[in-house]
Amino acid sequence: MIASLDVIKSLFVICPRFVQKLDEAAVQKVFLKSLDNYIKWCSYLCIQPVWSNFEDLSKEKKLLFVSLYFLIWGEAANVRFLPECLCYIFHHMVREMDGMLRQQIAQPAKSCDSNSENGVSFLDQVITPLYDVVAARELAPKPSAGVVLLSLHCFELSWPWRMTSSFFQRPKPRTKYLLTTAGSQRRGKTSFVEHRTFLHLYHSFHRLWIFLVMMFQGLTVIAFNDGKFNSKTLREILSLGPTFAVMKFIESVLDVIMMYGAYSTSRRLAVTRIFLRFVWFSCASVFLSFLYVYMLFWLVVLSGKFSFAYFLQIKPLVKPTRIIVHMTDNLKYSWHDLVSKNNHNALTVATLWAPVIAIYLLDIHVFYTIISAIWGFLIGAKDRLGEDTLEKRKIDAVIFGPFWNEIIRNLREEDYVTNLEMELLLMPKNSGNLPLVQWPLFLLASKIFLAKDMVEGSDSQAELWERISRDDYMKYAVEEGYQALRFILTEILEGEGRMWVERVYADIEGSIANRSIHVDFQLKKLSLVITRVTGLLGILKAEKPDQENGAIQAVQDLYDVVRHDVLSVNMREHYETWNLLSKARSEGRLFTNLKWPRDTELKTQIKRLYLLLTIKDSAANVPKNIEARRRLQFFTNSLFMDLPAPKPVREMLSFSVFTPYYSEIVLYSMNELQKKNEDGISTLFYLQKIYPDEWKNFLDRIGCDENAPDSELINNPDDKLELRIWASYRGQTLARTGKGRSSFLMLAFTDLLALSGLLVSSLEEIVRGMMYYRKALMLQSYLERVASGDAEAAVSINDTNDAKGFDLSPEARALADLKFTYVLTCQIYGKQKEDRKPEAADIALLMQRNEALRVAFIDEVESLKDGKVHREYYSKLVKADINGKDKEIYSVKLPGNPKLGEGKPENQNHAIIFTRGNAIQTIDMNQDNYFEEALKMRNLLEEFHQDHGIRPPTILGVREHVFTGSVSSLASFMSNQETSFVTLGQRVLANPLKVRMHYGHPDVFDRVFHITRGGISKASRVINIRFNSTLRQGNVTHHEYIQVGKGRDVGLNQIAVFEGKVSGGNGEQVLSRDVYRLGQLFDFFRMMSFYFTTVGYYFCTMLTVLTVYIFLYGKAYLALSGVGEQVENRALITKNNALSAALNTQFLFQIGIFTAVPMVLCFILELGFLRAVVNFITMQLQLGSVFFTFSLGTKSHYFGRTILHGGARSAVGLWLYLGFLLPICSIHLDLSGKRQWRTSGIGQIGFFTEVELGLRDKKVGRLVTLLGSVVPLAIIRCSLAYPINENKGQHQAHIRTLSGRIMETLLSLRFFIFQYGVVYKLHIQGSDTSLTVYGFSWIVLAVLIILFKVFTFSQKVSVNFQLLLRFVQGVSFMLALAGIVIAVALTELSIASAWKPVIKRMGLWKSIRSIARLYDAGMGMLIFIPIAFFSWFPFVSTFQTRLMFNQAFSRGLEISLILAGNNPNTGI
Repeated sequence: MIASLDVIKSLFVICPRFVQKLDEAAVQKVFLKSLDNYIKWCSYLCIQPVWSNFEDLSKEKKLLFVSLYFLIWGEAANVRFLPECLCYIFHHMVREMDGMLRQQIAQPAKSCDSNSENGVSFLDQVITPLYDVVAARELAPKPSAGVVLLSLHCFELSWPWRMTSSFFQRPKPRTKYLLTTAGSQRRGKTSFVEHRTFLHLYHSFHRLWIFLVMMFQGLTVIAFNDGKFNSKTLREILSLGPTFAVMKFIESVLDVIMMYGAYSTSRRLAVTRIFLRFVWFSCASVFLSFLYVYMLFWLVVLSGKFSFAYFLQIKPLVKPTRIIVHMTDNLKYSWHDLVSKNNHNALTVATLWAPVIAIYLLDIHVFYTIISAIWGFLIGAKDRLGEDTLEKRKIDAVIFGPFWNEIIRNLREEDYVTNLEMELLLMPKNSGNLPLVQWPLFLLASKIFLAKDMVEGSDSQAELWERISRDDYMKYAVEEGYQALRFILTEILEGEGRMWVERVYADIEGSIANRSIHVDFQLKKLSLVITRVTGLLGILKAEKPDQENGAIQAVQDLYDVVRHDVLSVNMREHYETWNLLSKARSEGRLFTNLKWPRDTELKTQIKRLYLLLTIKDSAANVPKNIEARRRLQFFTNSLFMDLPAPKPVREMLSFSVFTPYYSEIVLYSMNELQKKNEDGISTLFYLQKIYPDEWKNFLDRIGCDENAPDSELINNPDDKLELRIWASYRGQTLARTGKGRSSFLMLAFTDLLALSGLLVSSLEEIVRGMMYYRKALMLQSYLERVASGDAEAAVSINDTNDAKGFDLSPEARALADLKFTYVLTCQIYGKQKEDRKPEAADIALLMQRNEALRVAFIDEVESLKDGKVHREYYSKLVKADINGKDKEIYSVKLPGNPKLGEGKPENQNHAIIFTRGNAIQTIDMNQDNYFEEALKMRNLLEEFHQDHGIRPPTILGVREHVFTGSVSSLASFMSNQETSFVTLGQRVLANPLKVRMHYGHPDVFDRVFHITRGGISKASRVINIRFNSTLRQGNVTHHEYIQVGKGRDVGLNQIAVFEGKVSGGNGEQVLSRDVYRLGQLFDFFRMMSFYFTTVGYYFCTMLTVLTVYIFLYGKAYLALSGVGEQVENRALITKNNALSAALNTQFLFQIGIFTAVPMVLCFILELGFLRAVVNFITMQLQLGSVFFTFSLGTKSHYFGRTILHGGARSAVGLWLYLGFLLPICSIHLDLSGKRQWRTSGIGQIGFFTEVELGLRDKKVGRLVTLLGSVVPLAIIRCSLAYPINENKGQHQAHIRTLSGRIMETLLSLRFFIFQYGVVYKLHIQGSDTSLTVYGFSWIVLAVLIILFKVFTFSQKVSVNFQLLLRFVQGVSFMLALAGIVIAVALTELSIASAWKPVIKRMGLWKSIRSIARLYDAGMGMLIFIPIAFFSWFPFVSTFQTRLMFNQAFSRGLEISLILAGNNPNTGI
């Protein structure tokens, strides 16, 4: 590690006797960085480090300390997640080592000596006891080991371990449920308990809520005083003081409540400091906030938010509130009022203010979204993202050429470009005799013809050259054509022929100098010259010397055209020369001495000039492949961004790449490729049709005829392997359902959505992408050595831009291996080898094809010990030897099964000891890398040395490109959403907000910083985002000049699973101590940044859904109580516009459209304005809003349910049902004869307004009232995602506890509002509003249940009285029709679901379940009948297919062949 530091230049000081000596500064830098966490641990505990004086430490002692620490770390296994444990062990073992050094006697350490026949074992005596503690805490709630070691009481554990300590006592195992439910017992926590409650949001971010509440109170006071500032206003504003005191008191009470369950181990100091720290945090956060730029950002956000709140929310409601409050005697309620009538219409006022308050809490996130999008847009524009500027600064083509050419060759190897496109894209050597820079031909294509056309419209030389110079590449093309033709003719002609060439060019240059080119030459005849030159070059490039006579004739034709048609210059000045040339031409000896081109450079120039004069396609069409064009465009644009200057490869930071693998596809087998589904479509056929151009390029690359049968390809072993690799690289977009059945022909509604894809990445694809790092380093080091004149270089200095064979240079390979390590953590590779699974063979093949690839895995060894099976676990690292066999490099024994927490973090943790270098990049199985991006890795690593604020960077964020967005509309929606976040969103999080966290892959970590602070992974099973770097004073940055590919699961179910995982993880974060600590320790503005970009985003998402419900329930209250109609009539009579506006506040919900601003600005920045507008409109036509409604509901469901009850199950089908149902029903028929649009914001929920509209006509009102009260129940019931179905019991896991049942019951009680209101609206007893009317509805409910029991009476029991039973059922059916209104009582079904055990014991469960199924079936028929009807029409199906696969159509996908199952590949 020392040798890899940036001080490598001064690392080895050469002494006079040529003895290498370690540099003191390098050792000290490694020492301080490696033991920084230990030093901070000692400082936190107020203890002295093991050294008394740092200055007295010798260089050798420092090396010993660092070595000891990493030896401890290397064998610590799962204890590596607990860095304070490592500090404690190191603290004591250093003392032991010092004692041994002083005694100068080699003896075993006492802490590792077992005093038994087992001998000395650090693993058994030190690590295993800690491992047992950690493993036990995964099975039972106990104090966190890391927290215990953060207090001085940790020294009670003594050294060696005092095994009788309570710390080492094993607790009782907990239940099989991993996630703690609301009713679980919590005991033994130290200072923080994860109670499942939304109060954590207030507990962790109380300063935000206090600020919002006080601002709302202040703005309301000002609004109710009509904006006047007088003594009355001032006195009322002073009421903010008690509000602040009360809310701070609530925070203190929550501190005590949240520690409930921790008092048994809490110290008096921990409880006392709760009440002392608030003053410090409040004062310090305000002061510190003014030191940072992000204060300005939040001042802009808050200014917009509070202006909107005051002028559009609070102030417009002041006058209507006053009017409604004074309507005490004249309002008549339609039902039996219990609260509002005698309390100044309190509930009516609440229905007006409740949505406003909800939006007040919500809109700050909307304003943050808008401002952050604009800010990110401006930063991106400043960083030159998306620019297509031709040349902003001169790039040395000689240096850049080899890199560009290698990029193009890799694109050809990946089959993205054809051979012709490769020739057009390659950059010439620029080492020849031409006095100019030659650019790739695709930039100069067709420019000569455009310049020729300009000649005809120009009257002067200055005008012509000015027009040509407007296009830089047209200018380059003209100059190159002029110089290249001179060079070619001069080389192939001798004697008089060369004299003619020199004379013509001298006359041309003289005319240009005299500005008389239009006079001396007939430029309109240039087309003839181009024709003759093209003919000559066509003969010369054929490389057939027997055509020399034809070449001579072609030169003579060129001479005749120039002499007689073009040349108008005065020949008298050079009469003798022209006379000699004319005589030679007439005698036929002018061009007889033609030399056939044999020089390589000359032949290259001939071929290049021929292409320059014949290719008429523009550069916009090269390359034709969209992916190749996108990659090249991003790479060239990134070169103009602000990249740090890279160091030479020898001096750069070394790094490792990490990829966790479990059992995903490594390489597609031929059986998998040939296997056909029931529609006759094979995977290979699908790939051929979805990538037709790449398939054609592949066949061309391996030399196979495009029209040859596929059997020839498969019979060749080499071609067969290449075919498997080609398919594996493109397997990430294969569409399949959850059961594995290809769904090309599915026409069902949900299956069409599932068609959009399930990500199937192959390991071969990942390895190829990551090994580009090594290839890039080999190329860079090779060219550096060549450019420096290294005598050992294999090529001449004149060929510095020709890098062919660089990968064969031993020096380049050795240096690349020194700087780069790739570790594949195949956790079960040993088990796969044992079972002889094909995955193991494919992984072995990968190691053979990539000599630098290392595979780490867990080897499980079983042995008999005392008659019992004993298992031992080892972390092993292997590579392929020269014979292709696995060669073991390292084997480290583990204390037990390493998988205690989440699989992926544990997989990474066991193998991290095999990584090397200063940095480590984490790459997941859904990612890819590109060679051109690997070239910029040196630049990225230099960011660790750049100034990014107070602290140096510890994590470098990298831009991601989602490459799975072109399969279908669903894939496009998810891709656009993800792209917006990983570019514009993270750009703002990093700068200026400084709250970007480690969101996962492909971040680059400061390896030493993280391995000494718990590693790079979060061991928790449920928390996805790792805050450890920020909590430990790290700095996370984001950089967009480099990117990696990223695939997303784009099937509907997979999207829901992914969003559920992230939302559930954020729900768990709300309860975590990490979020609490960050919420308390950040200054105020950074705390707001952190909140609204993590858990606050999901809370605002959930609040969006709740706001719609609050608004609609308020409207339902106004309609059912009769107050809304009366107030609206009075407003119309009195022409009170303010009151009418207050009753129609639907416009407030339209602010949700602004959440699309980031995506639109991201489109504009990346694609340009016009394409951005087209993409956005296309997305709306593809019903993108429906998808985002589905996404919104999924996030809300998982987030809220996880906080209240723990891990949530899938709610895909139900939110799909809701998401597609709501927008359909946005048009409503007013019974008074008016047709109008009613929009209720997110989802456009229009059913509830039917309740209000239906009550205006008494004749039809009862039916509409019934429908308006039943239909919302379907929506609500779907949104809750609690189906009453025993086969779907996983959806009801949260109501297995008493608290869950109580919560479900309380939520379901809201349905009684509709039952209560509808009963009175039926006017069963006229205008009577007594409670007797409501009680009658319960009687009818009981009758309904009895009727249902009659209809479901067992036929076996009723054999003897069938006639009587039929009669009773007939009468009952008639009565049921008359009393159908009581169907509204179905609202109690959710309560029945919550108390399922009780209902079962009462014998009513089957009846209630049957009613629920009948209800679901009926509502499903009503909703899907229109869809079924439209599906009968062919044009609807065609339109739908076009919408779904728009991106695929745009790139030429033959979707019709796939959908029709027309598979011509019968030979496979």
